[in-house]
Amino acid sequence: MQINQANMPIIHRSEYPGSPLYLFNGHLQTVVPSMFRKVKGVNYERERLILTDGDFVDLDWLDTGSKKLVILTHGLEGDSHRHYIKGTAKFFAQNGWDALAWNCRSCSGEMNTSFRLYNHGEIGDIEEVINHALRTKKYETVVLVGYSMGGNISLKYAGVKGNEVPDVVSGVAAFSAPTNLKTSAQLLDLPKNKLYRERFMKKLVRKITHKDSLFPNRVDLSKLKEVKVWKDFDDFFSAPVNGYRNADDFYEQGSAVNFLEGVQVPVLICNAQNDPILNEDCAPKSLAEKHPLVYVETPATGGHVGFLVKNDEFSWAERRALEFLTQLKK
Repeated sequence: MQINQANMPIIHRSEYPGSPLYLFNGHLQTVVPSMFRKVKGVNYERERLILTDGDFVDLDWLDTGSKKLVILTHGLEGDSHRHYIKGTAKFFAQNGWDALAWNCRSCSGEMNTSFRLYNHGEIGDIEEVINHALRTKKYETVVLVGYSMGGNISLKYAGVKGNEVPDVVSGVAAFSAPTNLKTSAQLLDLPKNKLYRERFMKKLVRKITHKDSLFPNRVDLSKLKEVKVWKDFDDFFSAPVNGYRNADDFYEQGSAVNFLEGVQVPVLICNAQNDPILNEDCAPKSLAEKHPLVYVETPATGGHVGFLVKNDEFSWAERRALEFLTQLKK
């Protein structure tokens, strides 16, 4: 697949008009949509997909009878009902697409059955979701849209699989994607990001504790007292639960930026410059300068998975995803 070359890989001037005036910094642009934005009129049909290892993920469909499908991947401790997923599903459906919002293991309201959870670097599950969709509904065009962690997963899948990506998969759009996990983890430890760190940590500790009750002695919960920075949590829990040697191994293997050279379909990485928990390491402009299929766009504002627009039901990211992905042509 090739994209219309009206745009160059580094998009120097983003068309994002900016958030409503009352959202005057990156924190407000992040927190307000997360807490208060509601997307109405999305009524999913749920399907449980049994994975090859015997575990499961839950799939939420908007079936319009289309031959085109968007597959949506949520962020850390998110799910298919997050505002950005429902907004994208609704917007694509209104424009003639089916939408499949899948929930990572443990994120659909029921704990998964295997010891491991989900993580930023796991691409086997999204591959199974894509293959299942192609087996069951015979789509002619499939695109991937991911937010935050889901953006990293979608990008890493495209990079690792390269030419093995099914022919009908024509592109990826990723927003607020932590493509460099090491620097993103370090940013969570800054005092200004205490709110995000505590929110994520509380949810993850609850899941790790649940796993310990199901699989006694597989993790050492006493290590929770030793967690001083985010990397400690990844060393003691995220890495061993998900099959990595340690946090550094997790960051190396999980970061999409390390695999983007392999992409064979156009990919958009769109991260706001004022994103509180990402920095420029997650928007690889040096790669985009030499790779014709890696597009990097860095609006001045937007926060983390925010990108609200005054008096618009949909976020700019949702509209931008459809715009980018419908430019793709053979």
